[in-house]
Amino acid sequence: MSKDQKKYDSGQIQVLEGLEPVRKRPGMYIGGTGVEGLHHLVWELVDNGIDEALAGHATSVQVTLLEDGGVAVWDNGRGIPTDIHPKTGKSTVETVLTVLHAGGKFGGGGYKVSGGLHGVGSSVVNALSTKLIVEVHRNGKLHKQEYQRGVPVSDLKVVGKTTKNGTLITFYPDDTIFETVEINYETVLNRLRHAAYLTKAVHTSIEDRRTDKSYGFYFEGGIMSYVKHLNEGKEPVDDDVFYVDKTVKDVQVEIAMQYAEVYNETIKAFANNVFNPDGGTHLTGFRAALTRVINDYARKNGLLKEKEENLSGEDTREGLTAVILVKLPDPQFEGQTKNKLGNPEIRGYVEQVLAENLNYYLEEHPAVAKKVVGKALLAARARKAARAARENILRKGVLDGASMPGKLSDCSNKDPMSSEIYIVEGDSAGGSAKSGRDSKSQAILPLRGKVLNVERARLDKMLGNNEILSLIKALGVGIEDSFNITGLRYDRIIIMTDADVDGSHISTLLMTFFFRYMREVVDGGHVYLAKPPLFELVKPGRKSSIYIYDEDELTRIVDETIAKRKKEGLKVDSSDERYKQAGFVEQKRYKGLGEMDAEQLYDTTMDPEKRVLIQVKVEDAEKADAIFNKLMGSEVEPRKNFIQTNAKFVKDLDI
Repeated sequence: MSKDQKKYDSGQIQVLEGLEPVRKRPGMYIGGTGVEGLHHLVWELVDNGIDEALAGHATSVQVTLLEDGGVAVWDNGRGIPTDIHPKTGKSTVETVLTVLHAGGKFGGGGYKVSGGLHGVGSSVVNALSTKLIVEVHRNGKLHKQEYQRGVPVSDLKVVGKTTKNGTLITFYPDDTIFETVEINYETVLNRLRHAAYLTKAVHTSIEDRRTDKSYGFYFEGGIMSYVKHLNEGKEPVDDDVFYVDKTVKDVQVEIAMQYAEVYNETIKAFANNVFNPDGGTHLTGFRAALTRVINDYARKNGLLKEKEENLSGEDTREGLTAVILVKLPDPQFEGQTKNKLGNPEIRGYVEQVLAENLNYYLEEHPAVAKKVVGKALLAARARKAARAARENILRKGVLDGASMPGKLSDCSNKDPMSSEIYIVEGDSAGGSAKSGRDSKSQAILPLRGKVLNVERARLDKMLGNNEILSLIKALGVGIEDSFNITGLRYDRIIIMTDADVDGSHISTLLMTFFFRYMREVVDGGHVYLAKPPLFELVKPGRKSSIYIYDEDELTRIVDETIAKRKKEGLKVDSSDERYKQAGFVEQKRYKGLGEMDAEQLYDTTMDPEKRVLIQVKVEDAEKADAIFNKLMGSEVEPRKNFIQTNAKFVKDLDI
């Protein structure tokens, strides 16, 4: 038995309270019973394995999606202790899996740092599974126990010998609790990629036995590799990635960062490998140090003139990609979902580590320092220009609530929850939409030509663009500093463009704008894409039609109608035009919204009872950021590669 295994025993597992509340109120523990809550079960077990790796006892975490709907998570750590727990009188394995707040993460010496739900994880997974099987490899023995809905159906037993150490938990999510019990391969894959980036030299892998897909990750560079991944397709200011890894008292501070020739910033903050989307004290310390160091360097080296005002934090972060990772013994998070780190001392530690090391780095790399400061100075000038443009616009009353854009045909309803706005491509389609709409609840905003590509433009240029200004004005939420989601005038913002290449481009330009400058509007579920029909099958007599939205639906309807006519003994036309064989007199192909009159446009694309709307969601912000950068950024090669890779998935293309 190793020294670590002797230390890690029942005495280090502390019991706080019972398990009963979990099945009654699962949302309190995993955030909900939808898809995110379901996957949270996987994260809890993966995090337990990563905690073993952080403690230096595991090198591998593996997830297997089984054919029968089960999920198996293995880590080659020390294995859950199997001896009898002094407080419960049960095996420690059973204690960990059946008692809420029983775990090695409450100061008993099991873990210096941990990222899971503070020991709640395993028991919550057990409580919300129809079946769970635990297998512990420890001290040459293989132990096994089975549970049903959190209740053990057998004692922990030695079932064989083993040469490995580690824990394998296989669970089956309870379909009476979750809306769906189907685990998504891509979602788990992305989580394991992040885990590997954040834990140097640890292997993470997934095997999907339902589809025979598998993948693994291993990053020797850790968060340096992560920053390079986030900057793929962007032009870096310098090829080097700044990196520092220092321990202050009991806290490890790890930072990697690199600037790129883009206008947005990407900064990700983690505490004990848990992502904190709302930041916290580590992010505050990082920002303070970065702004101070760059300003000090610019002043000292004459890059910032005596009469010039200091660069703002926003200026110094333009184009920056950074990952901040702190590891600490007792993290204090705001809320169960750990969105924000609250430990006050962490700000000082991060600020100290970054300030000392970034200052040294800039002094040692003057060429890089000059580029970074130069980029921040350009950002400052653009910010001042944007401020002047915004003040000028406000002075003229362009964004004033009293006057709407002249091209906007507003709805009469003043209740945002009962109102929607169609952003329509071109005046022709805008005219049809205006004539055919329900004027009580539907507003129409036609846009002329291509919208400005905001991926390649700063705010000062955006505010000089009439189409963007009209959009900002119509929505009522403002922009950047003045943005306020409570001012949103419409519950649904519907992008309605032609079903061709130009229409898709305009939709992408608009979604880029919403993603970069009105993310809260997207996250609130307010943005939709209208799906106009591609085909019309005209019935005999030309008094009625069937509208069809894609090629597959057209094939299905024609095939089914031909089969039905044959079955009923009706004559089937022998011509090559299959729509005639199906009994229709004409098949129309729509290439633009302008080809439909007002009544047709309303019936097919705007009538709430019949229309097809696609809600725009950001399920993976990191992936969305990369795709917008590839499609809309200044680098040609990544866009070319993306198109070549995905062209094979396009079934029908109008040029």
